[in-house]
Amino acid sequence: MIVVDKEKYKMAIYEAKKEVHVQVIGFIKAALVEQYLKDLEETVARVQKNTYILVFDATYQSPLPSKVSTELGETLMFYASLGFKEIFIVNPASKIAYVQVRNALETVNFPGTVVDNVSQLPIR
Repeated sequence: MIVVDKEKYKMAIYEAKKEVHVQVIGFIKAALVEQYLKDLEETVARVQKNTYILVFDATYQSPLPSKVSTELGETLMFYASLGFKEIFIVNPASKIAYVQVRNALETVNFPGTVVDNVSQLPIR
């Protein structure tokens, strides 16, 4: 069930699979961050997080401006702090965005799993 369907992101809850999916399309500009976080907060509040898996799908994420990419590691750790049973990140298809995510993960102790595409998710 899709609970948020915006131009730059989508959020869905799959109750049968106990998964929450967040997909970013392009990148979220500073002006949209507040609404994105509000939508995320409302979406995750609908589930018992410690029994659900969070899938952050960055397949269609665009390369981030360098100023923002330096904060990417903190953003990934924010997702890790939400309290989900497991977290999966799907790498961006864009080579530049992929490198930005890879570099960000090297700066933090991210507890989740990173896959290259949605078909590699073990939870399908």
